[in-house]
Amino acid sequence: MRRFVITGAPGAGKTAIIRQLELEGFSVVEEAATDVIAAAHARGTVEPWTHPSFIDAIAGLQRDRQTRASYQPDEVQFHDRCAVCTAALAVYLGHPCSPFLAGELERVKKDAIYELYRNQEGLDPKTRDEALKYYDEFYQTINDPRAVNREFIRSCRQAAAP
Repeated sequence: MRRFVITGAPGAGKTAIIRQLELEGFSVVEEAATDVIAAAHARGTVEPWTHPSFIDAIAGLQRDRQTRASYQPDEVQFHDRCAVCTAALAVYLGHPCSPFLAGELERVKKDAIYELYRNQEGLDPKTRDEALKYYDEFYQTINDPRAVNREFIRSCRQAAAP
């Protein structure tokens, strides 16, 4: 599946573009911040963007929507914003990048790498599968601090050995 992210400044017309693409039959994934704000307002929170949990709520809803959309059979999908946009919003609002948001940014990067290999024309299937297996092992390792320490220390010792 090819995914495109529509991004831009507030009022630039992102939602209008997404609506038109949806009317033309394309699969679209809604942006999350507006819905997070609306839900917070419904609960009586006047300025939800001042709360530290605001960014994670957006990133979580984005992830859930992207996950649901990944099961659709469409070949092309348009996203109204993404985790990178949420990270930019966090910086703008002065919120730190939480571990959850950092994980989402890593997931997006990982998905892009996997997609590159899956869709590479002319790549031998065995080579592709080996590369994807390597990346699976790599991401398992970097997500486990003990494994990172063990693997990198072992590699450094081997490289330094006479």
